[in-house]
Amino acid sequence: MDNLKELKNESIIELIKRGKVTAADFVDSGICPTCFDRQNNHILYGNNEDKMIFENDKFECFLVGNPRAEGHAAISTKKHFKDMMGIDDETCKNIFLIAKKLMNLLKEIYNAESVYLCTMCDGPMNHFHLQLIPRYSFEKRGSKNFVKPRFEYKENRDKLMELRDKMQN
Repeated sequence: MDNLKELKNESIIELIKRGKVTAADFVDSGICPTCFDRQNNHILYGNNEDKMIFENDKFECFLVGNPRAEGHAAISTKKHFKDMMGIDDETCKNIFLIAKKLMNLLKEIYNAESVYLCTMCDGPMNHFHLQLIPRYSFEKRGSKNFVKPRFEYKENRDKLMELRDKMQN
């Protein structure tokens, strides 16, 4: 895909609708795909309200639509930061406090043995986020869990509601 920065918003949206543009194309063009998605009614990633665990004016936590494990969640800043090196100390402190709470809840509610935390904001443009990937007792330990094959999200409403309830308290 040519540089998306040279195109008008309407043209980019049409390309997305036709399946001709991916998030990687945005990254490679120096456009934040997350910010573009939010500014354009979730045209790129789709609406994730049905997967939302917790949201406030600075952060959103949600179950990932193409997870690597059951309970795979992400925490994203609403304000754009390319990566962790660019966030202010208060945002850093708060996102990691949220991550700690959610990791403990994921371990409890999904009966995981552990929960890995990673951030891999790489390339010319990204949007800072954390990924929380549960690891289960039947899985090997180690970094290969970060690159396990993705699969289609399967809703478990009871677990989602329990996560929502406990994250609010």
